[in-house]
Amino acid sequence: MKYWLFKSEPNCFSYDDLLKCKNQTEPWDGVRNYQARNFMRDEMRVGDLGIFYHSNCKPPHAIGLLEIVSAGRPDPTQFDPFSEHPDLTADPKNPRWFLVDVRARGKFRRPVSLSEMREIPDLSDMKLLSRGNRLSVMPIEKKHFELLKKLGGL
Repeated sequence: MKYWLFKSEPNCFSYDDLLKCKNQTEPWDGVRNYQARNFMRDEMRVGDLGIFYHSNCKPPHAIGLLEIVSAGRPDPTQFDPFSEHPDLTADPKNPRWFLVDVRARGKFRRPVSLSEMREIPDLSDMKLLSRGNRLSVMPIEKKHFELLKKLGGL
């Protein structure tokens, strides 16, 4: 099993939005970064777990848990000119962008802010805290996953 961190702006798609989805499950679409795409296409497996992180808000914070419930597959929004994330150069015969389905696994009793994470020595080597890290999907270590889960009250 691997562990992941998924970032989303809460005004675009929040953890509460995920909770309102049918079966609390939704495709994680619209990712347009090759490294993040490769994680979803090549490395994520059904049953992997993740942290849902609200970015570009005050304060940025980890807010809940999720589970990957599908293998990577082509992201249909790349072919839809009316989607929020079209890529009109993508070829349906050779898709460029991929997604996985995620399911909510529990909202934290309290959010864990980015500033709080920066103060915890056991999280100091987490990729999220590295300068210049802007990936929307990234691997995290099991120890970081478990600590964030505990700090969030689950």
